[in-house]
Amino acid sequence: MTLGPEDVRDRSDASSPGAWHKFTVSVISQAAGFSSAKATAAAISDALIDAPLSLSAGRLVALNFDRARARRESGGQLRRIDLTFRARIDGAA
Repeated sequence: MTLGPEDVRDRSDASSPGAWHKFTVSVISQAAGFSSAKATAAAISDALIDAPLSLSAGRLVALNFDRARARRESGGQLRRIDLTFRARIDGAA
């Protein structure tokens, strides 16, 4: 598992600063087929969505699964699943 790219967009309003964070978590497996990688990806998604996450600055308002992309890499030797999530953070200046 690796934490991949992140894209942040300002979503401040008149009452407070805020931002949408879109980030990718990648699961890479050498196991034959996608079943092992999919099980790991599902566990990661479940852990993130249900976790009571706290931040050093601001407040996590929402954390949602956005999409997943599964593919073979390295000539079919590796299986990769990229999970994309969106997090709304308010109050972080």
